[in-house]
Amino acid sequence: MTALLALMVLTEARTLARTRPDGELIPLDEQGRALWDRTAIAEGTALAEEALAQGPAGDYQLQAAIAALHDEAERAEDTGWPQILALYELLVHRTPGPAAALGRAVAVAMVHGPRAGPVEVDALAGVWEGHYRLAAVRAHLLERAGELDAARAAYRAAADGTLSEPGARYLRMRADRLVP
Repeated sequence: MTALLALMVLTEARTLARTRPDGELIPLDEQGRALWDRTAIAEGTALAEEALAQGPAGDYQLQAAIAALHDEAERAEDTGWPQILALYELLVHRTPGPAAALGRAVAVAMVHGPRAGPVEVDALAGVWEGHYRLAAVRAHLLERAGELDAARAAYRAAADGTLSEPGARYLRMRADRLVP
């Protein structure tokens, strides 16, 4: 339970930075970290450390440790991506689900370069075929790799696949921003 509480506190600490005043979503790497609740981050990190000390790491302990690494970085470029990738490797080994594998794909791209990410995402196509999250992550990684036409198409596919109107607006905005 300590690990789940840690994950919840660390996730909640970023709430104020997740959306613009008009409701538009803000991706993690673009969030104003000054809006993050540093007291909650310290509390969540302490809980995550306590949970990890309780014995073999389970899913929530690994997820909380990943969240703590994101939250502790003062700038997006300071994020401990090699450590996050190592934690995702453990998480995917323990629980080989598509969500953990998708997070791992992002970490691979952040550690090994943007062109490594789409390869990882494409390997998940059979598991999450047609799911908007797969297309959204693929789009983001393609954009980072400079493949703007493919990124634009993937953003549009993701927008068409989500039932969340704020999410669809965000994805369409990202696609429209990549003018040929």
